[in-house]
Amino acid sequence: MSNHLQNLNLKIWRQDGPADSGRFESYLVGSISDEASFLELLDVLNEQLIGEGQDAIAFDHDCREGICGTCSLMIDGQAHGPQRGTATCQLHMRKFASGDTIVVEPWRATAFPILKDLMVDRSPLDRIVEAGGFITAATGGAPDANIIPIPKPVADAAMDAAECIGCGACVAACPNGAANLFTAAKVSHLNLLPQGQAERWSRVEAMVETMDEYFGSCTNHGECEAACPKSISIDFIAMMHKDFRRAKVKNRTLISQI
Repeated sequence: MSNHLQNLNLKIWRQDGPADSGRFESYLVGSISDEASFLELLDVLNEQLIGEGQDAIAFDHDCREGICGTCSLMIDGQAHGPQRGTATCQLHMRKFASGDTIVVEPWRATAFPILKDLMVDRSPLDRIVEAGGFITAATGGAPDANIIPIPKPVADAAMDAAECIGCGACVAACPNGAANLFTAAKVSHLNLLPQGQAERWSRVEAMVETMDEYFGSCTNHGECEAACPKSISIDFIAMMHKDFRRAKVKNRTLISQI
């Protein structure tokens, strides 16, 4: 594995708060290892800024293992950067060349107002999950994992959908600011499983309608799948739309029978 040192020019969006107009500021980071992650690059820059008595750049991060989805950055105009199927925290500097100028921005979406610098408010995604992204069950001892047989294709599809880490890259990459891929993943991984059938129709209706309150409409552009760090398929959007149409009929029928 190489361990070359790079000098990089960073053009980073700085914004003091939601009411500030914001601007790009340029920085030079020297002697950064090409084995460093992108977030480690920002750490080095922040140490440099603090040492100079300047404000550190605010950015979201947590696990740094590509699991939590908080490392949401637009890098050179691409959500999470130039490497497909990779979260920002797993992007390494070897994907760039010494002397490169890298433009770093927060997610750009109406539903994600900027809080400070590279941090945005992604709470509308939480509202979608709160609307139905759960399974209610009686408390008590956990049942044996194999008590409910699940066909392998169904289990595999549910796991593929459950890979969504809720980073919001699909929203940031979509020209309409749509959250259909996120919502479809959260709907599908529950709707596919036997445990999710009791609330299947109420779940999809509530989550889709909550999504529509905050986000734009999907026009099958497909950029969401390309930007997703987990490469979640847009096939789940089609599955969600099918369930939503069926839910409108089933839920109306249930109400008329009460």
